[in-house]
Amino acid sequence: VLREHDIAALDSPVSGGVHGALAGTLAVMVSGPRGEFEILHPVWSAIGHATFVSEQAGAAQTMKLINNLIAATTLAVTAETMVLGVKAGLDPQVMIDVLNAGSGGTHASRDKFPRAVLPRTFDYGFATGLMTKDVLLYLDEARTQGSPVALAEPVARLWERTQAEEGAESDFTSVVKPME
Repeated sequence: VLREHDIAALDSPVSGGVHGALAGTLAVMVSGPRGEFEILHPVWSAIGHATFVSEQAGAAQTMKLINNLIAATTLAVTAETMVLGVKAGLDPQVMIDVLNAGSGGTHASRDKFPRAVLPRTFDYGFATGLMTKDVLLYLDEARTQGSPVALAEPVARLWERTQAEEGAESDFTSVVKPME
């Protein structure tokens, strides 16, 4: 219908949260007609880094779900391993330093844990309910595509548990609390 009226539609979800929006460093994933992407690229550049994903409608949304599942999983596994370390007597800050110096370093260990988990503020700026929604949407899309969900399913259960225990409005860094 839009094409009949010479109107282009582009998907352009973002990743990077409130901090990225304020800093102008959002990751913008775009799908739709490539020519329209090129025309509008300066608009997206004002808020972050725009990446053309595909001309296929909805591809950018799928990419965002993939990105968010990886973020949800790395945050959850960092939380789980940090809980083990603390219970075994390791200093949490030393653990973060070692992880970040080695191959275990992730965005969760470099930014989320130092900023919101170790100081126990749980105020990174993204709601548990939104992360849970994104993980469940990933599961729906993966099942629709006939893609495996062997890792995504237990991650989804963990996020649902966190939402049930901590509340949908809690900060997603509170994923560590049910594990403690």
